[in-house]
Amino acid sequence: MAFSLRGLFGDAAQKIINQSRSVIEAIGRLESELEGLSDEDLRQRTHKFRNRISAGESLEDVLPEAFAAVRESSRRSLKLRHFDVQLVGGIVMHNRGIAEMKTGEGKTLVATLPAYLNALMARGVHVVTVNDYLARRDAVWMGQVYAALGMSVGVINSDGSYRYDSSFLSAEALAKEDAERDQEGGFKVHHEFLRPCARRESYECDITYGTNSEFGFDYLRDNIAYSKQELRQRGHYFAIVDEIDSILVDEARTPLIISAPTSESEDLYRTFARIAAGLKPEEDYAVDEKRRAIAMTDAGITKAEKLLGIENIYTEGGIKYVHHLETAVRAKALFRRDKEYVVRGGEVVIVDEFTGRLQPGRRWSEGLHQAIEAREGVEVQKESRTFASITYQNYFRLYEKLSGMTGTAKTSAEEFFKVYGLEVVEVPTNRPVVRKDRNDLIFQTEQGKFKALARKVKDLHEKGQPVLVGTVSIEKNELLAQYLRREGIPHELLNAKNHEREGEIIAGAGQNGAVTVATNMAGRGVDIRLGGAHAGAEEHEEVKSLGGLFVLGTERHEARRIDNQLRGRSGRQGDPGETQFFVSLEDSLMRIFAPDSIKTMMGRFGIPEDEPIENSMVTRALESAQTKIEGFNFDARKHVLEFDNVLDKQRRTIYERRRKVLTGKEDAIADILAELAVDGLPAQAGEEALALLRKKEEEMGKEQFFAAARAVLLQVLDLLWVEHLESMEYLPDAAGAGDSRYRTGRAGSGAQRPVPVRKRQKMEELRPQKHRGAQKFDVAKNRMTIK
Repeated sequence: MAFSLRGLFGDAAQKIINQSRSVIEAIGRLESELEGLSDEDLRQRTHKFRNRISAGESLEDVLPEAFAAVRESSRRSLKLRHFDVQLVGGIVMHNRGIAEMKTGEGKTLVATLPAYLNALMARGVHVVTVNDYLARRDAVWMGQVYAALGMSVGVINSDGSYRYDSSFLSAEALAKEDAERDQEGGFKVHHEFLRPCARRESYECDITYGTNSEFGFDYLRDNIAYSKQELRQRGHYFAIVDEIDSILVDEARTPLIISAPTSESEDLYRTFARIAAGLKPEEDYAVDEKRRAIAMTDAGITKAEKLLGIENIYTEGGIKYVHHLETAVRAKALFRRDKEYVVRGGEVVIVDEFTGRLQPGRRWSEGLHQAIEAREGVEVQKESRTFASITYQNYFRLYEKLSGMTGTAKTSAEEFFKVYGLEVVEVPTNRPVVRKDRNDLIFQTEQGKFKALARKVKDLHEKGQPVLVGTVSIEKNELLAQYLRREGIPHELLNAKNHEREGEIIAGAGQNGAVTVATNMAGRGVDIRLGGAHAGAEEHEEVKSLGGLFVLGTERHEARRIDNQLRGRSGRQGDPGETQFFVSLEDSLMRIFAPDSIKTMMGRFGIPEDEPIENSMVTRALESAQTKIEGFNFDARKHVLEFDNVLDKQRRTIYERRRKVLTGKEDAIADILAELAVDGLPAQAGEEALALLRKKEEEMGKEQFFAAARAVLLQVLDLLWVEHLESMEYLPDAAGAGDSRYRTGRAGSGAQRPVPVRKRQKMEELRPQKHRGAQKFDVAKNRMTIK
């Protein structure tokens, strides 16, 4: 039965529905009127809406008609009509909220509503996705909805930029591609509709799709540009973040950094990698798996000093040697191949811990990546000097309006509200969820768990019920595949090593008898339809009668959201489905957090390793562990934000001044030159400095003089900013606090809430930079020659 406005529950959802009821009814009343319009008349609605806004009407005034126009455009071009609950999701996002919508509820289609409405302001709307593939897919798939309304669509990818454009296809080719897109648009990118273009042109479009990293990097690139022609973005008005929990929670601690190599010797990394290899856990260093940290013991320090041939590492080696030692030990103790990273083509490539995807080009900072390279025996790439950086948290707070959507945000609702001021609203499903979430099965050993799991998959496969198995790493993904091969079970393997096919593989995971093994949330964003992507009603009903998609989890994740995301792959749009987790006492979560009494109990009962138990104490232990880790991770992200806030006000000030230099008129540049020329000088010397500037302008000519002055001012600003970033780089360690996932401190160190104190100090330190800038400009201005 379809969703009814009268059947809602939940305070937040009920409140938003009550506020939206009249709007949704108004949208419905417009439906028959719009159906009678010609395609051209429908397209002209956009022009009329913009004229009304220019005349003083608000977006809220035109919202019912705008949403109705998008619904009609979608019905014509996609053969998909927005459900009323999808209209609710659109209203939530337009009003700066997060719409929590279950898998299969059509979040991609929902985004077209607030995107179109806010694009009427002609200030640019950014739709943010988690990877390049989804950005291209959504732009091509939804592009036809916007195009039918006269809106332009751009795409920003790591390897290029595009504009949605079907005009260069012949009528025959367009009809053929359009028909295929209707069938495959949810999981396959039809590149024929994407025309390569300059990055700036993509940003000039009404709506621009792209990844969180590329939007952030383009912001940083704009702020190290040396000509107006290099600028890409035109501002930060409204962003719709798809899978917002993945980007603003899971990725929040990862800073975006633009850097260049320095001359740090790779010999030191190899030396300390050899030393770390000879150190023993517990005896030479302690490992805190809960906090992802290590602490050297006195015995370990002494052993390292002997291997280095020095008496005191602190006085003879200094902070550099201590840093190298602790980083090398951390690389050895806490980072495992095929889990946190893979080695491919002679390079260490990071594996995203939440999605299982490879992150080529991304590197851990502070020498950690080099330490792992040395440990693996591959080429040690040089450390980098930071030229620009920002966290996702502060980047997305640049937007005047921010909203998002996901299937799993409620467990992070407090963080979304405190950090971003965003309220999470659970949008009811169009049809009731009938999926069965079964109790966890607990095994003594990992080997026993995988044996039982393989038998379970075999039983389901023989029955014909499709199975999706989620694993936490590439290593476990491939290990399970070995067990399935022993049982003779045909399966599709999906991990970060072959993610290019992930959309196609996931789309076929609902076929009769299909077995798909995927790392974490690989394929997130792609719908799993019972019977397969191209299934007709008969195939759909057949798989439905078998019980729908059975999702098996092989390990509990440290975040409940990730478990819920995996469960959510089953039971879309009222379809049946089942989920169950197989866990063992050897899983990392249980090994670290489970009480010893549980392990003793299972051993005492003499239960075979591949026989499970169901025990409420174990379930409570798992839930308690997840809650503890979520709290710890929230604190870690909060610390990163506090530290980045130290830089954020400074960054905005510097970038604002830099943009004034880059785009300002000659009068503005002249004022800055005059200010710098006399800074700190007596009156007479100041007059002489100004006279020298006027003489230089006469010699070079006005145009060349100001071009050279602009370049020198930008160089001076950049040099000062880079030096300031370097002075801030060790601030968390110096203050005695840091995100333990990225920094290592000695046991027992740490000061209480150091960031506010250091923030005041660093703000004071930045003020004298103006005088240092005058000194540097004084040197540079004498070199302003045109060759």
